[in-house]
Amino acid sequence: MLTPIIDGICRTEGPRLLAGLIRRVGDFELAEDAMQDAFTKALEVWPAQGLPAAPAAWLATVARRRALDLLRRRATGPLYTDEPADMAAPEAEAGDIDTAALSGVEDDRLRLVFTCCHPAIAQPAQVALALRTLGGLSTREIARAFLEPEPTTAQRLVRAKRKILDARIPYEVPARELLPERLQAVLGVVYLIFNEGYATTEHDGLIRPDLCAEAIRLGRLLAVLMPDEPEVQGLLALMLLHDARRATRVGGDGALVPLEEQDRSRWQRGEIEEGLAVLESALRQRRRGPYQLQAAIAALHAQAPRADQTDWRQIAVLYGGLLGEQPGPVVELNAAVALAMAQGPEHGLVWIERLAQGGELSGYHLLPAARADLLRRLGRRGEAADAYRAALALVRNPAERLYLERRLAECAAS
Repeated sequence: MLTPIIDGICRTEGPRLLAGLIRRVGDFELAEDAMQDAFTKALEVWPAQGLPAAPAAWLATVARRRALDLLRRRATGPLYTDEPADMAAPEAEAGDIDTAALSGVEDDRLRLVFTCCHPAIAQPAQVALALRTLGGLSTREIARAFLEPEPTTAQRLVRAKRKILDARIPYEVPARELLPERLQAVLGVVYLIFNEGYATTEHDGLIRPDLCAEAIRLGRLLAVLMPDEPEVQGLLALMLLHDARRATRVGGDGALVPLEEQDRSRWQRGEIEEGLAVLESALRQRRRGPYQLQAAIAALHAQAPRADQTDWRQIAVLYGGLLGEQPGPVVELNAAVALAMAQGPEHGLVWIERLAQGGELSGYHLLPAARADLLRRLGRRGEAADAYRAALALVRNPAERLYLERRLAECAAS
């Protein structure tokens, strides 16, 4: 069946095509509606007529024609009830696709990031809108990234789109002197796109390689655009060092493989070496920031020949610095785990219990999962089993679920 193929093409090609369409029409909602119509048409036409020779060009043509039709309808008043002719036979028009726009798609995406991250828009809304349009993430996925209710995220998106339209915010990379004021939000967008690709919340597998690759590509573009910003290099290094482990994170049974059990011989040494070099370049500028600290932590993992040779004491120190730069419950949870690995599970467990009592991570499955792991290491199997059950009640990703179920079975059997 073609449906899975069509879904895959829409997921991987959709964000870049949407970026180009937004540049053309200047209206986020209209462009999204037109792209959705193009995807719907593909589902109708491709199974009957076969996959086009150039699916992206086909989708771009239909979406562009549909957007123009919607603009005409706005200008002339009442909506037509008949389908536009170009929607009925898009294959015949694929030849008139704007190939220059497609070849410059990376620039379109970068413009889109900076448009979404305009200072006139509240920062959480900036990030949400960029994740929606550039990363192709659903409202639910973005809500989970923000650890907030889905309706709250939906309202952020509506307000951000309206602000861009009403304020006539230009679709462009701003002048060089204006780049720093948008940098934090831009980096946040790229980071969250990578995170969703590295541990996806709404798809069957653990990893979405398309999002990982897109985030790294944007990181490279930003490093060229802003070569004197060490945090740009820090983020790029962080993504490269994490991505180097991607192929070893899921086992043959589809379950998550934790870091300490991964086959380090299969890590991508080229990416690790590049990431270490980029990080070294960032650190030479002596302007420390949270992405550089996270990259330094990832570097210590990447450089350890075996899991039991990991410098957990230095990692715990780095997490202390990260908490000073970027305080928050998720960073605290990671710091607690690092402390446990450096000084013993009981030390980290005290911190995790305190976080649990605070309630900020009440819906975050990694909190009970981390607690379960430390209890298991302490030999408190019954309590660990209860914590694994609590994590299973919250987890969404099937690869993580399989891993937690396996650990639960181990605890229950002993």
